[in-house]
Amino acid sequence: MISLDSIPPDRPVLIAGPTASGKSALALRIAEAQGGVIINADALQVYEGWRILTARPSPEEEARAPHALYGHVPFGAEYSVGDWLRALRPLLSGAARPIIVGGTGLYFRALTEGLAEIPAIPPEVRAEADTMPDAGLLAALDRVDPVLAARIDRQNRARVQRGWEVWRATGRPLSAWQAETAAPDLPLAQTVPLVIDADRDWLNDRIARRFDRMLDEGALEEARANLPRWDTAGGARKAIGAPELIAHLRGEMTLAQAREAAIIASRQYAKRQRTWFRARMGGWTSVRLP
Repeated sequence: MISLDSIPPDRPVLIAGPTASGKSALALRIAEAQGGVIINADALQVYEGWRILTARPSPEEEARAPHALYGHVPFGAEYSVGDWLRALRPLLSGAARPIIVGGTGLYFRALTEGLAEIPAIPPEVRAEADTMPDAGLLAALDRVDPVLAARIDRQNRARVQRGWEVWRATGRPLSAWQAETAAPDLPLAQTVPLVIDADRDWLNDRIARRFDRMLDEGALEEARANLPRWDTAGGARKAIGAPELIAHLRGEMTLAQAREAAIIASRQYAKRQRTWFRARMGGWTSVRLP
């Protein structure tokens, strides 16, 4: 574990890491020792309705240090990296030192490298993209934005679909918009950037144990409360484990099957996160766990 003595108490801290790796605990440890406000940089923890399932800080943890941008987005809304940056900016100029923690690499990249101001995607364009099969969507992106298609994770449908949607909505490739990126809100050199590099087997075990703890703490009851509005959910439907628990409540699988599928999905998500961090965060300080 990193020594707190190596972290200047007046400098913003960035903590990235895969799901279940202990990054929130590290952020709380720093905040309690040095002060600061813990700011969420996880695209799933922004939604209300999923405190347990997205492992948001508990009320007891929130009482130990100031927290911001957790659970502030309506369940039925969509939320973009641009929305997050706009919500974050007032906190960067506040009196408290920001400790920004999460698992969404795009949030950190936009914060430290800048973000192109792309117009919002109309709902009808998103609906059209949602109906396209993976292979067709990727082939379309290869045609309309080969620059983007060559540099993104081609197995990540969300990234592929985003590229196609921007072209369809604006008539310009996303790569062209990105080439006009504005200056970053918080350059990496002005921060203490930490990325947790967790052992795979250790992390996989933690993911399984954490999901069981979520069930013990009421994740299924949380899903049951959200069941009536599931069909109108926005980005909240992407919460890891949510589709599986909803499927169980609808009688489509047993709880044991839902548990196993959710743990597999969490491990796959963690693998994608670790791959992304290692490819994109070479300038960050690696914190090895356990």
